[in-house]
Amino acid sequence: MGEKRSSFSGQVGFVLAAAGSAVGVGNIWRFPYLAAKDGGGLFLLIYIILVVTFGSTLLISDLAIGRKTKLSSIYAYDKVKKGWKFLGVITFFVPTLIMTYYAVIGGWITKYVTIYLSGGGHKAASNGYFNGFITSKMAPICFAIFFLAATSVIVYMGVEKGIEAASKFIMPILFVIIIGIAIFSLTLKYTGTDPVTGKEMTRTGLDGLKIYVFPDFDGLTVQRFFQILLDAMSQLFFSLSVAMGIMITYGSYVKDDVNLNKAAGQIELFDSIVAIFAGMMIIPAVYVFMGMDGMSAGPGLIFISLPKVFEAMGSAGTVVAVVFFVMVAFAALTSCVSVLETIVANCMELFHAPRQKVTAICTVLYTAASVIICLGYNVFYFEKTLPNGSVGQLLDIMDYISNNFLMPITSLLSAILIGWIVKPKWVIDEVTKNGEDYKRRYIYSFMIKFVVPVVMFILFLQSIGVFDHIRNFIVGLF
Repeated sequence: MGEKRSSFSGQVGFVLAAAGSAVGVGNIWRFPYLAAKDGGGLFLLIYIILVVTFGSTLLISDLAIGRKTKLSSIYAYDKVKKGWKFLGVITFFVPTLIMTYYAVIGGWITKYVTIYLSGGGHKAASNGYFNGFITSKMAPICFAIFFLAATSVIVYMGVEKGIEAASKFIMPILFVIIIGIAIFSLTLKYTGTDPVTGKEMTRTGLDGLKIYVFPDFDGLTVQRFFQILLDAMSQLFFSLSVAMGIMITYGSYVKDDVNLNKAAGQIELFDSIVAIFAGMMIIPAVYVFMGMDGMSAGPGLIFISLPKVFEAMGSAGTVVAVVFFVMVAFAALTSCVSVLETIVANCMELFHAPRQKVTAICTVLYTAASVIICLGYNVFYFEKTLPNGSVGQLLDIMDYISNNFLMPITSLLSAILIGWIVKPKWVIDEVTKNGEDYKRRYIYSFMIKFVVPVVMFILFLQSIGVFDHIRNFIVGLF
């Protein structure tokens, strides 16, 4: 099918590339604001439990499917079991939708890198700056196109010379920066007047760490628990790059002598550490300078709240801001590369076309898509109430369809395929093909057969608002 299939040079190159996919905007932008929104420690606790159970199960399944079939998602599922190509097609739609807006978010991050490098950090901290930027007609488009071009160049260069080489350079730097800023955040301190009591009070980074680490069960309802669970599961999909064909594609580039179980564990560990430290570097800092009010910023946490935090730090804030946004840009780039690579790899197999031609065509198509998403904040602006009750526009709709709708469906069907049709042994045999010891085999079998299908079905119903309709119906009866 097209050109000869490329591969990673070895386990280190694969792990860093896969971790680069996992460690992206999902960890540094999405994880902290969800943790802040969902009660800090409670979200963190649920997320960690999901990583070592669902995350491990879904990740090893995707990697095994990719390596055993040596194909990307569309054809891989059909090779696993004839007649299941439709699941590959559904999976392919996930990165196809995500790519419409990923470069746009990457463009936002790139904008903040440039403004802090040019010494205009005080502008970024001003009220309305972020909204003013994303609603302007030209600037977001220019930055999105620039970010997409950088992504396309890496994918154009191929697996080993492009993706692996970039990941080997970026990931160690990224890791050191995240840990460094996280430690710095814990040393922060702010003294001022409490707006409620009028008394002098002090907030420290360690106080913010307590909010982030310790679960708060006050006022927890069944509905809120399911929403936090859905947020954590959605974050898991986004963070580990499972249920979207990325890890199937990356798995297809893995050589047969690589210890797949060990590599999967390293990816999980790398991803989880970065996600946890991302929350540690952002939530305590926001709490110190903005209190609990700053925790409710939602998706605008790093674009609206953090610039105010950097401004409050004084001259040191500018240096920290530059380092922070450069780090986020690197993370966004490695993730965007994995999304585009998945699309390109599938299209190469579909159309029997060379990498360079497919990459060029995809770049043109996603340039147009990025422009449309950018214009969704001005020319094409509208508000739509989504099935889960949230209100969004173009970017939010693409994110909802891919993360809250397609990913649970993909995981549900994949679990049925592996757990009940080809049986867990299909994956376990691939993981242990070189005589490796897979200690989780019994847990894996139980999870993929029973737990994943049930929970995915429940979360899918939650994401489309079924439980809300049932509750409203019952309330209406009484």
